[in-house]
Amino acid sequence: MNLAFVAACLASLAAVPAADAQYAGRIPVTNGPQADPGDFSPSWSAKQNVIESRSYDRLLETNPAFRQTRIQKECGPISDPQLHARCVASFNRDEPYAGSPAPGPRGQQR
Repeated sequence: MNLAFVAACLASLAAVPAADAQYAGRIPVTNGPQADPGDFSPSWSAKQNVIESRSYDRLLETNPAFRQTRIQKECGPISDPQLHARCVASFNRDEPYAGSPAPGPRGQQR
C-alpha cells in the first residue's frame, strides 16, 4: 500500500512540468519596450538632461499656465478620486508654486 502511494505521488509530480509547459504557451509574448526614432537623440548627455530637468522644475514653480497644463496632462486621466488627489498633491509637495506656503525639500521654504 505504501509503495502504491509513493508511486502515485511521483506520478503526480512528474505531471507538473508538463502542465506548466502547456500553460506557458498561453502567456503573451511581447517585444519589450518600444521606442520611436525621435525618442533618443544622438547628442543626448547627462549634463543636458540635468539642465532640462532644472528648467522643467523651474517652469512648474514659476509659470501657472505651464503648471496647470502639466497637472492636467499627468493627473487628468486618473479617474479614481483619491489617486487623482494624490497626483495633484505630488505637484505641491515636489515642486510647490513659488510664493506658496508649502515647504520645499527637507522642510525648507523655497
